Amino acid sequence: MAKLRVEDLKKIKDAMKGTVNLRLGEHRIKITVHMGTCGIAAGARKITAAFLQKIEESGATDIILTSSGCAGLCNREPMITVDGKEFAPVKYINLDEQKAARIFDEHILKGNPVTEFALAIGSETTY
Repeated sequence: MAKLRVEDLKKIKDAMKGTVNLRLGEHRIKITVHMGTCGIAAGARKITAAFLQKIEESGATDIILTSSGCAGLCNREPMITVDGKEFAPVKYINLDEQKAARIFDEHILKGNPVTEFALAIGSETTY
């Protein structure tokens, strides 16, 4: 087994930074991609990749991208939930990479939910 070098440890630290920030509450926004079997079959991996790319391009360090299981709305997948410290959670449905990019640019970066893609804001309000 190869020995770890300092550079290897730095890479591990950088890769784990988002997980630590989530536990410590140092994030501004959390994007949860619903990755149950139905979500994956509908394209959730592409949605995850799109958000990863947008986060990297933006240089943001206060955004957490995570995954969860099925949200129970298989016919609305791929689906995400966007949670923020200063606003109610928003569930977005029937996503593709272009919709994900627009949600990132308008909601994540500017704070304006994209209501035409939203199923619900908070736990009871629907569009």
